[in-house]
Amino acid sequence: MKKTIVALTGASGNMGSECLAELMKSDAVDKVKILVTSVSKDRKFAADAKKRYGEKLVVVVGNLKDKRSCKTLIEGSDYVFHTAALIPPLSDRNAAETYAVNFGGTKNMVDAVCETEGKQPKFVHVSTVALYGHRNYLHPWGRVGDPLLPSVYDVYAASKLKAERYVLDSPLNCWAVIRQTAMLHYNMMKDNMSDGLMFHTCVNVPLEWSTSRDSGYLVRRIVEKDIEDGAEKFWKRCHNIAGGESNRVTGYDTYDKLLRTIGTETEKVMRPVWHSVRNFHGLWFADGDEMNDMFGYCRDNMDDFCAEIVKRHPVYKIAGLIPSKVISEIGFKRLLKHFNSPMEWVKKGDEGRTRAFFGSKDNIRFAYRDWEGFPVLAKGEIADGNIDYDAIRKTENLGKFGYLLDHGYDESKPDEELDIEDMRAAAAFRGGECLSPAMTKGDLYTKLEWRCHDGHVFYASPYTVLKAGHWCPTCCQPQPWDFDRLAKFMPFYAQVWYDTHAKGENTEYFLGGKNGDKALYRRY
Repeated sequence: MKKTIVALTGASGNMGSECLAELMKSDAVDKVKILVTSVSKDRKFAADAKKRYGEKLVVVVGNLKDKRSCKTLIEGSDYVFHTAALIPPLSDRNAAETYAVNFGGTKNMVDAVCETEGKQPKFVHVSTVALYGHRNYLHPWGRVGDPLLPSVYDVYAASKLKAERYVLDSPLNCWAVIRQTAMLHYNMMKDNMSDGLMFHTCVNVPLEWSTSRDSGYLVRRIVEKDIEDGAEKFWKRCHNIAGGESNRVTGYDTYDKLLRTIGTETEKVMRPVWHSVRNFHGLWFADGDEMNDMFGYCRDNMDDFCAEIVKRHPVYKIAGLIPSKVISEIGFKRLLKHFNSPMEWVKKGDEGRTRAFFGSKDNIRFAYRDWEGFPVLAKGEIADGNIDYDAIRKTENLGKFGYLLDHGYDESKPDEELDIEDMRAAAAFRGGECLSPAMTKGDLYTKLEWRCHDGHVFYASPYTVLKAGHWCPTCCQPQPWDFDRLAKFMPFYAQVWYDTHAKGENTEYFLGGKNGDKALYRRY
């Protein structure tokens, strides 16, 4: 194999550290360059990594917000994997810093690659499932090209949407976007026991988990496969990182699988009313097999990985000796008072977040206080009756249940046959029009001129609009979160937005305050 140099951001994170470990195992990789900040935690990580990996590791001290640091990182590299991001709950507390890191940092990385003298390195941007926004049992399945509807007040998702769009609109020679799904990692239980964020996860939200270990292995396989045969189907496309059928669950059984490893279960330690009923993110991937077919990275089973988490943290074994009632009190009920907990929003009169996550105060007043009568999707129970939970999670039954969303053009046509009429149809389905009079049939990457319903004129490639799910970069990128209004004239949005929102809600959401942490809204 040809030796190569890989640049990696976010190496100290849960995904990035696994990427680094896997790249170091690869005979195809000569050196890995990582970017770390000067804070003590990152310095310690870099020092430990240097001892472990020696000369194969090159440490660049800097910051994503500093373009010079980004240029130093990518200099001489053949591949750039951009995994770094400010994620929840930290992103919930400082909107300005989140945009500076997630969007500004991505912009700096992309610009640094584009300004490279000589051959550009290949650029892989790690995006997120959070771009798709909330799903429920009506449309639990999704794929690349679906509407991008980041949940209200989710600054992380909004900043990542803006960052992904910058990648797609850029003059990068060779790029790919991989949208990371919900990710299991070894610190998951510890991290979730310190913030009210855990109650943002809806009981019945569809979730398809991957593990940090598999995600790291994917990055290694992308490099190795590309060196072997060019990985042609991977580049200049967006992809979903999926986990497969065994990792396809809901919020309820995610908690249950983790809790059973310590000797208890969801219904013994939680109550359904503690959780929001909408405005999270998660789905099952109808196109999840595509990247696995290319790279064969899905190896981990969710049950086995949960058991391994407990093995790595022996303290959890002690929990098996503690009564469930005590675990509920000290592990969960105390977090109901956390400022990031939905129940605390209700108590403190945060009307913006209450409306976004519950629909109204009345919905909380009449919510189930215990599990009796509460419909649990993981048990095959829904508000409309019963459903075969095992059947709806199988890819082969997708056609039977009709869960896939319409993308507004004839998807039965091969890409090389798509023409200007398909562009016009897709634009109309999004409430706008394609202004370009013509296009080269099958050319998905030359930008065309479009106009949205609000009259904003913009340029975007057919791939960005039809295949990646983006639309107007002005009115369709929060903030504000204006999807109640947009869905009224965009069938593309309406087909999924009204699964969890009433047509008469008529609410526009936005953030205020010094750090962008004040939840504001207005009715119209």
